[in-house]
Amino acid sequence: MPKNQVFEAAATSGNTAQVGHDLIAAQSLLAGIVDLTPIQTSRWLSGIVGTPVKLKCENLQRTGSFKLRGAYVRIARLDGVERRHGVVAASAGNHAQGVALSAALLETPATVFMPDSAAIPKQHATRAYGADLQFAGTNVEAAISAAALFAKQTNAVLIHPFDHSDVVAGQASVALEIFDQVPEASTIIAPVGGGGLVAGIALAAKVFRPDLRVIGVQAERLAAYPPSLKAGTPTAIAPTARTMADGIAVAQPGAVPFAIIRDQVDRVLTVSESDLSRAVLQLLERAKMMVEPAGAAAVAALLAYPEVFADDRCVVPVLSGGNIDPALLLQVIRHGMSSAGRYLSLRVRMPDRPGEMARLLDDLARCQVNLLDLVHERMALALEPDEVQVALQVETRGERDRDALKGRLRVLGHTLIDTE
Repeated sequence: MPKNQVFEAAATSGNTAQVGHDLIAAQSLLAGIVDLTPIQTSRWLSGIVGTPVKLKCENLQRTGSFKLRGAYVRIARLDGVERRHGVVAASAGNHAQGVALSAALLETPATVFMPDSAAIPKQHATRAYGADLQFAGTNVEAAISAAALFAKQTNAVLIHPFDHSDVVAGQASVALEIFDQVPEASTIIAPVGGGGLVAGIALAAKVFRPDLRVIGVQAERLAAYPPSLKAGTPTAIAPTARTMADGIAVAQPGAVPFAIIRDQVDRVLTVSESDLSRAVLQLLERAKMMVEPAGAAAVAALLAYPEVFADDRCVVPVLSGGNIDPALLLQVIRHGMSSAGRYLSLRVRMPDRPGEMARLLDDLARCQVNLLDLVHERMALALEPDEVQVALQVETRGERDRDALKGRLRVLGHTLIDTE
C-alpha cells in the first residue's frame, strides 16, 4: 500500500500511536530548519470574542508562511535517486517559496510553476531561493496540471502543496508547537485552501489533545470544503469571483486532507472579502502584524462569528502567512477602511451657480472630515439644466460618524443622492 494510503488509513482508523509517531518524526526533521514562531496575546480580539485570544504568528516563519514545514518534510523523506531527479511544485507563492528553500537546503534541483497572476514579490523570492520558475495558466489548478506533466516528462518528484501525507505531517508541527506554547488552548482556527494545514492540526489534536476543537476557514468566493463535506467526497467548484485570499484559492480539496478534515475538524466557516480586508487592516493597526488576506482568514472568522467562540477557554488563530504584494496591500487597506466605515462615498446635487461648491467644502470642513477625492459632474441624466452634482469620497471615523455626517449635510441644506 502506498505511504499516502497507509497514513490515511491510520489517520481515519483511530491508530493514534502510528500517526503520533509520524508527526513527532516530522517535527524532529524540522529541528533547526523552521523557526519556533511566537505567540502574541491579542487584547483587542479577546475583547471582541469575550475570551482570551492568542495569535500563532506563522507570518513570521522563514519564507513568510507555514508552507516551509510540509515542503521540507516531503523533500527530506525522498531517497537519493528521487532527489537527483529533482522536484517540481505548483503554487500561488507560499508553497513555491517553501519548496525552493527546502530544495536548496537539501541540495535538490527544483522547478516551480506559478499562475500568471502570482504576486511579484513571491516570484522574486522563489527565484532568490534558487528554483527555476515557470508560469502556467491563471490559477493554482492550472499550475498543478503543468507541474504534474513536467514530473511525468522528467521524472522529477511532484511536491504537492497539500495532498500528501508528508506535507500534512509537516504542517502538524504548527499544532505541536501550540500545545507547548498555549497549554490552555481550547480551539485552534486556521485557514483552509486544499486543507493540508488544518488536516495536520486536526491529526495532532486527535493524538495529543482530543479535547481541543479545530475550526477551518475559507474565503466564501472559493469555498470548496462546505459542498465537498456535504457530498462526502472532494468536489470541484467554479469560483463565483476572484478572492483577495489567493493563498487559499483552491477549487477542489485534496483527497488526503479531505478524509482527515471530514472526520476530525469540528467546523469549516466561510468569510467575505470585507471580513478578510478588515482582518488585514486591523491586524496591522492593532497587532502591528503584516498578514496576507489568506493568512488573516482565522482572524476574519473571529470578527465575523464572535458568538462561535464565546464559550472557549482560549482561542488560537493561526496567522498562516505574511507574503503580500505592496500593491495589493494598498487595495486591501482601502477596502478594509471602507468595510470598517471609515470611507464614505456620496453624491451631492446643487444649483449650478457661483459659491455653491465653496459652501459645500466649507460645510465639510466644519464637519471635520478629510476630503479624499472630488469629481464635478454636469452630464448626469437626472440633473436639471441649472444643476450639477459632485461625487465625493471622504474619510470618517466609523459607521456612526458616517451616518452623522450625512444627517449633518442634509440639515445644512445639501441634497444627497446615491449615498452608501
